[in-house]
Amino acid sequence: MQVLSKLTSVPITCKEYVHPWTDSCSIASAEFLIVAVQDSLRIYTAVYLLSLAMRGRIPSFEELKRTIRGLLQSTAFLTMSAFSYSVFLCVLRRLAGSYNFYTSSYIPAYIAAFVSILVERPSRRGLLCLYVSNVATETGWNILKSRGLVRSLPYGEILIFGVSTATLLYYYRLNRQKDYKDSMFDVFQFALGDSEVMKPVEQASAESRRENRSRDSTRRSAPYGMIQAAVKAYLNVITRVKTMAKHELCRHKDSCLYNTLSGGTRMFSIGLGIQVIMKVLFQARRMIRRPELFKRTFLSKEIMKLGLFLGGFTSLYKMSSCLLRHMTNTDKAAYAIPSGLVASVAFGYYADTTIALYIMWKTLQMSYNWGIEKGYVPKIPGFTVLLYCASTALLFHAATLEPMNLRPSYWKFLHSISGGRISVMDRSGFDVYGLNTSGQIREMSKMCNTAQVLKFRIEG
Repeated sequence: MQVLSKLTSVPITCKEYVHPWTDSCSIASAEFLIVAVQDSLRIYTAVYLLSLAMRGRIPSFEELKRTIRGLLQSTAFLTMSAFSYSVFLCVLRRLAGSYNFYTSSYIPAYIAAFVSILVERPSRRGLLCLYVSNVATETGWNILKSRGLVRSLPYGEILIFGVSTATLLYYYRLNRQKDYKDSMFDVFQFALGDSEVMKPVEQASAESRRENRSRDSTRRSAPYGMIQAAVKAYLNVITRVKTMAKHELCRHKDSCLYNTLSGGTRMFSIGLGIQVIMKVLFQARRMIRRPELFKRTFLSKEIMKLGLFLGGFTSLYKMSSCLLRHMTNTDKAAYAIPSGLVASVAFGYYADTTIALYIMWKTLQMSYNWGIEKGYVPKIPGFTVLLYCASTALLFHAATLEPMNLRPSYWKFLHSISGGRISVMDRSGFDVYGLNTSGQIREMSKMCNTAQVLKFRIEG
């Protein structure tokens, strides 16, 4: 087959490509609109209800009003994304008279993304940009890899996670007065505590003395009996571990060994608990029907992976930080970098490309914001919006011409938001670009089980 230049026009109409089930562009766009409204409302209703439930209290009338307003605005944003994409596909074809490699999806998707993001609240644009940039980075890498331009490195996701996390931890330790607020800092504080935030030594020592006095005042006399004796022996061991040596620059209240072990054990327990709860929630029906799944599920190695990652990361980071203080007799924010790299080895238990790329983009976002504050980099007006549009356009482009390079979960999302229409858009005219587009669509539909989901009859 002859492979055409990407700028070469493909003589197909929008009726043949975008909406082969109807001759009318208006009817096709209206169908996209109706389906998108329903699915968008379903998605964001769940999101906003979960947000209300996580507050742990009955919402006030004003909170309900803000929630409903945000729900409707977010629904309008997502609906506009699907609806305007179909509109601009037809409009650009009518203006240009035909399609080429870029107008087949990327350019109309970029315009549609720009129109739709302006509908969403400015406070949510950064979060949306972070998400689609994450998925677009993976998709772009897969596209380059499919063309033989790059190749994946062994444990590449661990390397990305390690470098990004080490940088974020360095920022976290520098954040003395907590003048920069970010959700990632809250995560670090939950896992590592305040002891890894830079403070004056005098302040840290005073805090340690107060905590020690408080701990001493709450001790109780040891009970008697076999169980009480065992508990007493355990408490004696813990007390000895707690009172072992620690460096004067360490800001944790107990010994370095206890700080390392207790932090790792706590995070391991949390990770294990999360996995158990998730398994119970998503497999409750199957476990009721097949009780043997309880043993198979809760005794498997898979259920411990998140706990091993969280516990191992916390322990390795705390241990490395304390060792550096002992070895150098100093405490610097820069120690977060080697400690973060060492701790990231634990990511091997739960290596996930999505998590690694999210941390990478979070690092880039924070570095860019701080660079602007310090005057190191110029502020680009509308950069978040432009990045969102470019990332979204790449995802829609891949879904149209080379979907095997797209994350399956995102394909399912696009399939759902379009009411299954994305699977039946006729891409056969674009096979001339040498990407085996039609074959990729069939394979992706099989893999995601989305071939027979349409609720309407396709004519022609």
